[in-house]
Order: sequence, then structure tokens, then C-alpha cells
Amino acid sequence: MRIDIISVLPELLEGFINHSIVKRACDKKVAEIHLHSLRDYGKGNYMKIDDYAFGGGAGMVMMIEPIYNLINALKAERNYEEIIYTSPDGERFTQGEANRLSMLSSIIILCGHYKGVDHRVRQHLITKEISIGDYVLSGGELAAAIITDSVTRVLPGAISDETSALSDSFQDGLLSPPVYTRPPEFNGWTVPEVLISGNHKAIEQWNDEQSYERTSRLRPDLLQ
Repeated sequence: MRIDIISVLPELLEGFINHSIVKRACDKKVAEIHLHSLRDYGKGNYMKIDDYAFGGGAGMVMMIEPIYNLINALKAERNYEEIIYTSPDGERFTQGEANRLSMLSSIIILCGHYKGVDHRVRQHLITKEISIGDYVLSGGELAAAIITDSVTRVLPGAISDETSALSDSFQDGLLSPPVYTRPPEFNGWTVPEVLISGNHKAIEQWNDEQSYERTSRLRPDLLQ
């Protein structure tokens, strides 16, 4: 899978893609992640990418021309199934959406910045808008990193034990059950006996019950 990320500050993402699961996925050729600086397509000697909003108001707006030219340059090389814009008023990002995106071959993520983008970008160039929560960030780079990480880790081969990703929270609409490790007793705090019983059927039943209990208590909205 190929992910192209367009950013005003791509250097914010360089450390992210060069570590952990994302880096391993790229090393294994499971994923390709390419960062693109919007300023490379800016206007004039100063590589201008933002301007004042028509009608007044505080804040600068990302201009349509640099975005249009960069997206068109990428589209000239390959087909993209989704062109995503990170926006606080986009569709809430979920594990289900991460799974769906992981089945595509190529996507573009445009990181929002400043006061936002010229609305014509959203009307004519973007195929999907995604929000990671009901709050505003200084830029969409963090959102792009979250989307990229969530999508990449479910790609076949990205994680050595692929069943690990399948048992994560939200994969089945429920929160994950509690997990424990050695030692079985510490400071008088013990691991539930069923988990060290060796009875796999009982352990599976316990995990299911705990997932449902935790979801109903902590995130009842997921059960609706």
C-alpha cells in the first residue's frame, strides 16, 4: 500500500515514519509512505502557499493552486482510491475505516493547516474528510500520523503476529479485555486464576465477558 502525505511541515512526520511498526512495514515493502512539502509547489520567489480569506476574518487560508498542482502531479503517476483531508468537521475516524483504507492500494492525505484550505479544494479535489476527534490541532500532521499508523499496522505482514492486530480494541466493536503478564502475584495483587489455568475455552469465555463488561461500563455508546 502507498500513502502520500501532503504537508506544510513534512519534517514533523519524518521521525514518525522512521520508527516502530510503520518503519518495519516500509522495510518489509508492505507499505510505502512518501512525504511531500506543499511549499515545493508554492507561488513566486517566496513559495507562497497561503493568503488572506476573502470577506475578512482572522487567520490565513491554504491556497488552492499549490494543492491542485501537487495532487495533479501525483495523480499523473498513479490512480488514488481516496484523497483525504484531515479536518475537525470530517467523518470521525474509526477502526472500521482504518480496516477499509488498508485494503486500498494508494491514498493521499492532505494535512490541514492555518485556518483551513480554500473550500474549492474540499469541493473538487478531496474524496473524503476525516476527523480524529472533536478538538482543533495546530495542523493536520498529527491526524495524518494517526491515520497512517492505524492503517499500516493492520496490513498483512506489518506485525509479526498478525492475530495481535485482530484482537485490538474496536476490531469487533468492543474494547479489549484486561491483559496481564509475569509475575502472577506482585505486592499482593494477583492475576485472575482463569488466565493461568491453561483452559483455553474458559480463557476465551472470560475474555469475551470482560470485553463486553468493560465496553458497557466505559463506552456504552459502542453497544448502541
